[in-house]
Amino acid sequence: MIRLDRDGGLWVATIDRPEKANSLTARMLEELCDIAEDAQTGARALVLTGAGKVFSAGADLEAAKAGLAVSPLWERLSGAIARHPGLTICALNGTVAGGAMGMALACDLRISVPGAKVFYPVMKLGFLPQPSDPRRLVALVGPSRAKMILMAGQKIPVEEAQTWGLVDRLVEGDLLEEARALTADTVGAEASHARAIKGLIL
Repeated sequence: MIRLDRDGGLWVATIDRPEKANSLTARMLEELCDIAEDAQTGARALVLTGAGKVFSAGADLEAAKAGLAVSPLWERLSGAIARHPGLTICALNGTVAGGAMGMALACDLRISVPGAKVFYPVMKLGFLPQPSDPRRLVALVGPSRAKMILMAGQKIPVEEAQTWGLVDRLVEGDLLEEARALTADTVGAEASHARAIKGLIL
């Protein structure tokens, strides 16, 4: 249920379970981990997106009850994305929720269709966020707005999230076409050059 398309140096990983709001099972999460880790040497750029109208609702309900909501796989995935030496983009085809926020936060860029929402209901559900997520969230939006999401449980429209710095661009047209355009320079460059520029930024 994870589809991987390779186009030269660009890899596009698609969460393909739209009938379940692209909620993730342990097996799907492991697949994403493997892709993100392999992409560190196999891809100049990595794009994460979803099928249908929701990016991901986070952990599958039954899997969450079985412990997936607190699995170290989430941290493994976000860490692999964050370590990628090239450009990583989360292309939000719709709402992102729960643990799936970690993927978005770990990416270099976040682009989205209009009308989506971002939320992370850990307070309501009684879970702690994955360890790296609050730090990355605060780096993007500041501590008060991070508390708005993590403690007040607010569902933030992407239009507002863009003004916060959480979403970098809203895309009215073809989302993946925009993602490909954004990765073009990095894919066309030497991997060492991309790694050096990214190292100067981080």
